[in-house]
Amino acid sequence: MDTINKLKPIKRSKYRLIAGKIYYTLSRYLLWNSGKFKFAHHKILELLEYEYFSHKTLLLRELKDVDMQYQYNKIINLKIAVKKIDSIIIKPGETFSYWKLIGKPTFKKGYVPGMILFCGSYTMGIGGGLCQLSNLIYWMTLHTPLTIVERYRHSFDVFPDSNRTQPFGSGATCVYPYRDLMIRNDTNEDFQLKVSVGHSYLEGSWLSNNKPIYKYEVIEKNHQFKSEHWGGFSRHNELYRKRYSITGEFIDEQYITENHALMMYSPFLETSSEI
Repeated sequence: MDTINKLKPIKRSKYRLIAGKIYYTLSRYLLWNSGKFKFAHHKILELLEYEYFSHKTLLLRELKDVDMQYQYNKIINLKIAVKKIDSIIIKPGETFSYWKLIGKPTFKKGYVPGMILFCGSYTMGIGGGLCQLSNLIYWMTLHTPLTIVERYRHSFDVFPDSNRTQPFGSGATCVYPYRDLMIRNDTNEDFQLKVSVGHSYLEGSWLSNNKPIYKYEVIEKNHQFKSEHWGGFSRHNELYRKRYSITGEFIDEQYITENHALMMYSPFLETSSEI
């Protein structure tokens, strides 16, 4: 069965979903303790000297039928999570694990209900909104020589584009603990992640102890919408990365990933309908 046919929604029983969650959770804990990866866990307050790439994303967006209170709650959740990973150092050979560092979002830790995308819709859950942080980190990492070890695409395209500035599928979904974002440092230099929750934006940067020698541009190809035989629409593209010397000379183009998602709206709707 090809990838597109695999997009067809499968209805699973409540017990099947619970069993699957238990299985993948245990598998993740085993992986974290297997010794297969040398995980980054050290922080230093002093910032590394050189900025490799930085980016910021808007904290509040008016989404159709979504109570803004849950976005204010998202900011609370982001502030708690950011404290766990801000200033983390990834030394050569080490791997950054998003969930291993942040841990399970719980009431006891101060997390509150926020919006969570689930099976093509949205619901409310403790720690909701943390995907904005994993999205930011993934996008920034694509502009560095760090290696993406594990990343999960969003399976559903829930809201129409509104002032999109990045290609479709350039984020990373996260579900504790088994849908993780893992990044390995295969270079010979240290990298440091800097993230913060500002007044209006979630802000981040990758820092290094050496001057950058490359610049990157992420582009999409073969972007298309398709009408599926079981009903509805799907969206697809491929992401590539162009690498340049620091002075701007083109070096090469690298394939990153492909994205496939079920659309939860008609692709012919005006994007302004989101607001």
